[in-house]
Amino acid sequence: MHAGHLQIIYEASQQADLLIVALNTDSSIQKYKSPLRPIIPLEYRLQMMSALAFVDYVTWFEETNPCKLLEIIKPNVHVNGAEYGENCIESETVKSHGGSLHIVKLVPGLSTTQILKKMITVQEQEA
Repeated sequence: MHAGHLQIIYEASQQADLLIVALNTDSSIQKYKSPLRPIIPLEYRLQMMSALAFVDYVTWFEETNPCKLLEIIKPNVHVNGAEYGENCIESETVKSHGGSLHIVKLVPGLSTTQILKKMITVQEQEA
């Protein structure tokens, strides 16, 4: 988790009275991102999310997208980062239950990929 994630989660908390954060499992992330991900295992990501005062509930999903979970939860608002946009894969599921999407603008330079690239650059320069 990094400051970009925190911004999305905090903004999500401002959209509703109850905030449920759903995290991909490790195997889910490996399927849609990279076999080398996640950087932080689910157990620790769940602990970090649970420690945030503005998060009410934390859960996880095994699939590569949250549509199955959203069918169960039926949120009034679903929040996503701008990299996924209004036409994200879960858009239809959320809207079919009368929900809406709220897209959070990304903080430039704050993505896991960019942070990893910077770490590699620093390591190479220090070697």
